Amino acid sequence: MRPARGFLEESNEHGPPMRKPLIAGNWKMHKTLGEAIDYVMAFREAVEDVIAVDVLLCVPAPLCSPLAKLLKESNIQLGAQNLYWEEKGAFTGEVSGPMLESVGCNYVIVGHSERRHVFGETDEDVNRKLRAALAAYLTPIFCIGETLAEREADETNDVLTRQVAEGLKGFSADEIAKMVVAYEPVWAIGTGQTATPNQANETQRVVRELVKAQAGEEVAGALRILYGGSVKPDNIVELMREPEIDGALVGGASLGVDAFVRIVTYYETTEAETQR
Repeated sequence: MRPARGFLEESNEHGPPMRKPLIAGNWKMHKTLGEAIDYVMAFREAVEDVIAVDVLLCVPAPLCSPLAKLLKESNIQLGAQNLYWEEKGAFTGEVSGPMLESVGCNYVIVGHSERRHVFGETDEDVNRKLRAALAAYLTPIFCIGETLAEREADETNDVLTRQVAEGLKGFSADEIAKMVVAYEPVWAIGTGQTATPNQANETQRVVRELVKAQAGEEVAGALRILYGGSVKPDNIVELMREPEIDGALVGGASLGVDAFVRIVTYYETTEAETQR
């Protein structure tokens, strides 16, 4: 297990910066206000002593404001699931970065596979949204990943190369350093299938190299790259043992308090095994 350290803190006098794990729950389109409040009250108490990882809940936009009040002064950060690239205007139904920041969001998911494949978002759309997130002082979780057809056609690296290049087009190294990347193989989301830890690690190494080519070794080395794709309590430990996996973007398994607590506290299992 990687020790608990602040993001970008030096691991030792001569070593590279440590990447503090980030475990993010993505509720997708689930939970009424009452259900969300009940969840947060129980979850907040269950993880109040967690310092080894950063904990994040990404919730539907209508829940952001009330949950921000409940999470204030806690060790849980709040994120939204999407935003529009304009600050204001005649865009009925859209939510802007400044709106999310003003109600207490710290993060926002950008380019999730469902936004790309269900709602038709393009790499250009994702690029605009990343810029809007940074302009609103939100940390974007930049999602990339291939479909099953693309993987079976041996196009994974080509797809990731395009998504990284087009998504990060025009951004400086300093701007990229303010982001988080999430590799989410589309074929493993909500399907029960999961990339093996080795598969995920090797693909995320490729992603880091792509970022390195665009932003330099220092930024790429410090960038947190999460894995998302049917992450569950029974596979989180194996995934987090891999050196290129810096956390998880968790979908369905984040909807239940007990399951998500087990994911967030995965390191306790690792410590127990080490002490045997």
